[in-house]
Amino acid sequence: MRVLVAGASGFLGTKLVARLRESGHEVVRLVRRPPSGPDELRWEPAAGKVELPAVDAVVNLAGANVGDKRWTDAYKRELLTSRTDTTSTLVTAIAALPQDERPRTMLQMSGVDWYGEPGEKAVDETDEPSGGGFLTEMAQAWERAAAPVADSGVRLVLMRTGLPMGTGGGYLKPLLLPFKLGVGGPLGNGRAWVPWISMPDFLAAVEFLLARDDIAGPVNLTGPAPVRNREFAKALGRALHRPALFPVPKPALNVAAGSQFAGEILVSRRVLPAVLRDRGFHFAHATIDDALAVALRR
Repeated sequence: MRVLVAGASGFLGTKLVARLRESGHEVVRLVRRPPSGPDELRWEPAAGKVELPAVDAVVNLAGANVGDKRWTDAYKRELLTSRTDTTSTLVTAIAALPQDERPRTMLQMSGVDWYGEPGEKAVDETDEPSGGGFLTEMAQAWERAAAPVADSGVRLVLMRTGLPMGTGGGYLKPLLLPFKLGVGGPLGNGRAWVPWISMPDFLAAVEFLLARDDIAGPVNLTGPAPVRNREFAKALGRALHRPALFPVPKPALNVAAGSQFAGEILVSRRVLPAVLRDRGFHFAHATIDDALAVALRR
């Protein structure tokens, strides 16, 4: 399969490109600089410019990292437009192709933030959103930007992704230092549900969705057993052979990350991967201990 990947240089994209190539797929990477080889294609998503090659599928992971900077109004605009502009550029370019030259599939990154603030309720792909803040609004706008590609006859999968367990970025990376120093612990009151997924399972799920022409629409990419934050903290402490005794109260998070981002970090989302489970996907790492063990393996 020939796959075009947007966001190929990011935390998830670099790992996905390597995984797809190891599996024998041909990968074309979209880049914003002059291409350095035949496997790269330059695009300018903010200007709506891209010329798509002939590919079987498009995987769109592009978007600025939510944790890179404090959430000023300007950075929030960047977070949003880095997702909606890239997605709209791809969707428009696909629609402009002749019908027989369009990719068969588009896998669109999204997030479990789409569900808002379900609290204690376990939610899957059949549930509607409930409330939510900036990340919820952004995930919903991201999906709306992708939706028109389905009108072009392309199978659209909305990958509502949880928290991939990898040391190179995402949720886990900033927690490692305090835990290694022995001062890690739960965030807030520790009751919030954490919708994690192991990195190998995330990559395997993307491959699974590329191959399954019978799956379209929203798909939750989360592990089968979400845990409360206090359980996550204990599991990380076990994996690092360190205590997890020092809760980080919300006021401290407000100072460290800004009140808006801190509020989002503490939202409870008990998200279940019903579509993957029901379609026969096998989770190699079904528990948070397994996911952390493979993430921290040297």
